[in-house]
Amino acid sequence: MKNTLKVLSLASLLFFAQACSKDDDNQITIQEHDKNQMMIIMHQMMDKMNAMQMTKDPDNDFAMMMKMHHQGAIDMANAELKSGTDATMKAIAQKMITAQTQEIAQLNTFVQGHAAHLNVPEFDTKMMMGMEKMGRNADLQIINGRIDHDFAILMTGHHQSAIEMSKMELDYGTHAEMKTMASKIIEDQEKEIKELQEWLLANNNK
Repeated sequence: MKNTLKVLSLASLLFFAQACSKDDDNQITIQEHDKNQMMIIMHQMMDKMNAMQMTKDPDNDFAMMMKMHHQGAIDMANAELKSGTDATMKAIAQKMITAQTQEIAQLNTFVQGHAAHLNVPEFDTKMMMGMEKMGRNADLQIINGRIDHDFAILMTGHHQSAIEMSKMELDYGTHAEMKTMASKIIEDQEKEIKELQEWLLANNNK
């Protein structure tokens, strides 16, 4: 009888230990935002965008804002390439760097050759509201210090804000080149959001 009780007690302890181990595996790990390198890059990008002197010309302001937005994505992608370990995330990062570096060159050429001449304060107001929304959304994200995860989850929100900025350009812009680029950004980044979300789901958001 005593031996039977010992066996049952041992079995109970083993079950409890396994259950605790599973609970630990499923616990959400959180890293302070001020210590997370991906979040630091996001905040640096947003600080630069918030400090930009707006012209109230939708095409010019879209081009200048998107340049900084793209550079933030490139900086995050470079951090992923340097410190990430997942092949899928690194491939997505490299694809972003290639595409957005080319678009920054196009945006630079546009700004240099297109003098601001329109006065549409509503565009700038909505653009800044979009920036504030992106900042709030980023600050609400749970990041854990795992580079691949943090890149995927923060870049999802980053891309969503680029899509919203591009939709504003389609609504308010007048220059065909910028409207064409805005449409391309929407198409490309919607695809990448899907890829990022699928990776997060496949990896249990870790």
